[in-house]
Amino acid sequence: MTSQEEQTLRLNADETQMSDSLDESGDNKSETTEQPVKSGLRDKLGKLKDKRAIYLVPNAITCTSMFFGFLAIIWSAQGGRFSEACFALLISALMDGLDGKVARLTHSSSEFGVQFDSLADLVAFGIAPAVLMFQWQLHHLGRLGVAIAFVYAACGALRLARFNVNAHTGSKRYFMGLPIPAGSCTLVMFVFFAMYATESLPRLTLGLAAIVTFCTGLLMVSNVRYFSFKEYDIFKAHPYRFLMLFLLLLSLLYCQPQVVGFLYCVLYIAMGLGYTYILLPKRNKIQ
Repeated sequence: MTSQEEQTLRLNADETQMSDSLDESGDNKSETTEQPVKSGLRDKLGKLKDKRAIYLVPNAITCTSMFFGFLAIIWSAQGGRFSEACFALLISALMDGLDGKVARLTHSSSEFGVQFDSLADLVAFGIAPAVLMFQWQLHHLGRLGVAIAFVYAACGALRLARFNVNAHTGSKRYFMGLPIPAGSCTLVMFVFFAMYATESLPRLTLGLAAIVTFCTGLLMVSNVRYFSFKEYDIFKAHPYRFLMLFLLLLSLLYCQPQVVGFLYCVLYIAMGLGYTYILLPKRNKIQ
């Protein structure tokens, strides 16, 4: 083998080595570019899964609240089962108070839960009480009764919409307008009160039912401030006197639940009116 042939062989070997190194570097570059692309796709898929996933426990409680509200509509439409419908709405109100607490305790709050809770509240505390009052008394007023029941349901929807808009900006100490669960409980306790006092107020029941339904609806969309009691967390330590107050209220409720329960609702409404139109103007004058 001549010296020229050896040189050509060496040059060919060097070229093959350089081409192999270039191919390897190209492969490494492609792998490095593919890695961030794959990680980005994984992040996007993970976000999509998080958006589609929901927290089961608080949303199941919300669904239970809506279910009892739906039962109240069915029992009210059947006629003669108004007591069962009222009890169903009270259970629904209890479930509505639990779902938010459970979501905060388990750190499972979500935007889906907020929207689902509002829709469930519209069914349980907006539509169901309106149907209850219409089937119980307001149907005697004809079209006027339909209008009054619709005013209550529409005001409940407006109340929920305003609450969702101002949820992140408004004060957590007060509700702006009567909360829709409190409005539903007011109508329910009025039905129980009227059934208890039927002998003494037979002729006034229809008129009072119309007034209470209409005024409760207007209070929900009013600017009256009602205490939210959110600063009094039941899972935290409180002074001893709060337990004694709870025992007193519970004892009074047990003695005459139909009368005392309705008086509690009226007292809550009166507290909001007194605070908004009496205490607040005095504080503003002093300041």
